[in-house]
Amino acid sequence: MTADAGAPAQTHQFQAEVAELLNLMVHSVYSETDVFLRELVSNASDALDKVRYEAIARPELLAGDERLAIRLVPDDKAKTLTVADNGIGMDRQELIDNLGTLARSGTKAFLKGLKDAKDGLGLIGQFGVGFYAAFMVADRIVVTSRRAGSDEAWTWTSTGGAGFEVAPADAATVKRGTEIVLHLKEDAHKYLQPYELERIVRTYSDHILFPIELVDEKGEARQVNAASALWQRSKSEVKPEDYTQAYRSIAMAFDEPALTLHYKVEGRQSYAVLLFVPTTPPFDLADPGRKGRVKLYVRRVYITDDADLLPPWLRFVRGVVDSEDLPLNLSREMLQNNPQVIQIRNGLVGRVLGEFESCSAKDAEAWGKIWDAFGPVLKEGLYEDGERRGQLLALARFATTAGDAPRTLKQYVADFRPNQSEIYYLAGESAERLRANPKLEAARARGIEVLLLSDPIDAFWTMMPQEFEGHKLRSLSQGDVDFGEVPLVDDKAPADDGAAQDDTAAAIAAVKEALGDAVSDVRASQRLTESASCLVASAQGRDRELERLLARSQRGSGAKPILELNGRHPLVKAAGAAKAAGRAEEAADIAHLLLDQAHILDGEVPADPAAFARRLNALVVRGLSPG
Repeated sequence: MTADAGAPAQTHQFQAEVAELLNLMVHSVYSETDVFLRELVSNASDALDKVRYEAIARPELLAGDERLAIRLVPDDKAKTLTVADNGIGMDRQELIDNLGTLARSGTKAFLKGLKDAKDGLGLIGQFGVGFYAAFMVADRIVVTSRRAGSDEAWTWTSTGGAGFEVAPADAATVKRGTEIVLHLKEDAHKYLQPYELERIVRTYSDHILFPIELVDEKGEARQVNAASALWQRSKSEVKPEDYTQAYRSIAMAFDEPALTLHYKVEGRQSYAVLLFVPTTPPFDLADPGRKGRVKLYVRRVYITDDADLLPPWLRFVRGVVDSEDLPLNLSREMLQNNPQVIQIRNGLVGRVLGEFESCSAKDAEAWGKIWDAFGPVLKEGLYEDGERRGQLLALARFATTAGDAPRTLKQYVADFRPNQSEIYYLAGESAERLRANPKLEAARARGIEVLLLSDPIDAFWTMMPQEFEGHKLRSLSQGDVDFGEVPLVDDKAPADDGAAQDDTAAAIAAVKEALGDAVSDVRASQRLTESASCLVASAQGRDRELERLLARSQRGSGAKPILELNGRHPLVKAAGAAKAAGRAEEAADIAHLLLDQAHILDGEVPADPAAFARRLNALVVRGLSPG
């Protein structure tokens, strides 16, 4: 059944996010509008890749039109620029879905970034919504498409307003693929000049594997790109600017690559690799699917960008892997289980980590910037990849109590205090808040450096058994801590007489009686030297920070914390004294205040804020009363 080319057009509304994006594009004041052509050419290249891949199983899709190419046709009289390909094409529903909605998550974040960024244009490519960039130069766009193997063609038309129209088209208009006609704005007529189009292609799209042809006014076409796979060329033939443009084309980005890996593997199997580490985090980095974006080719034929050639904790790496040995008809199941793919995957991870180690050793500043951008993602590997945990720990940079500059674990271990054998850390919401946490007091008194872990992932990877160069990592908010063997910085330990121990025991008993099952235990603290109380987790339970994170998503275990008391603090002594004097209500108030202030110091709200305020006011009033 064929579509009736004379049937009336149907009007559709844009998805809200698309309408908002189009409004930004239509009223764009960005000066670097060249990007629109790179985006359209890249989309056309993807369409050609897809039809070539589908034709492996269905050769009839290419019958009579085997030469795959992209054509640019400027029309000075009509003031239009046509970008056409003979790729996979789109049917009616695909036109509606692909050009009327933004399916990718993070759309709202992208739109906010586009509004807020000084160089908002630079975000377009990062997010992959480049088709809409064409509205920066066109006030009307007509897309005619015919899906490979179909006898129907459809036209999509929009002026960039609230909606678009879809109507049947004459199937003879497009034999296969997509034709995009841009009706250029008056200030965009420079894109009708052949030399201008050729300049843009050579700048942004020279490495597209398919011929890009520029058609002149006589209808004669000439190829204006190299159409060669950069990754198949020798490194000595490639200039730095070539890598930059290849990165921007492959990754749909505008920044510079922070690291570039270009090499070939030959032997039992052969493949070429061109990988890039971005300078700035891509917008899809936080996608829940945590999918990688490394494209798999087989003998220059695009297969997929969903091959999971790198683990999720390296998903920020962009690039291409081109195998000479894999079969062209790789299914999703084969990709998961193919031993050659597994070997490629392991080799890639090893090379990437090796490049990271080299960068870290040779250019600490450059590696520091990469870690700042992607450290939280790399830390996911500490949780997921036990085999490479040691390498990742060596690469990691941590905020610590030793100063403002991030530190490595190697530096930490080199600065161990006498008799120190473990690496201490504290996890929380921010390094600034952690620096003020009372759990650091005893460590600070002995000059012990503490890692300050403030990324959400830190609460998860630290739950796994971790050690570095034989030294265990230990949390200051979990289990027992004893710094007794490490000398004090000022060498003035407070006297610990028997009477003081008796007073502390009495205070602990009074607080434990008052709090009941609000805590799992009350005990004397080895962590505190100045503050009255703190909360910790048991050695067998989850760390305090992990328990808090899970509780927010209602996945916590509900484990009650341990309340630790500083027996030398006046408030703790007052609890014991009030109990001994028979003032049970006063002792209970002090006990609850000790618990509530420990919650507050951990960044939490007391269980009963009103009761906390009442008790605090009562305590202050008693202190102000004469006699």
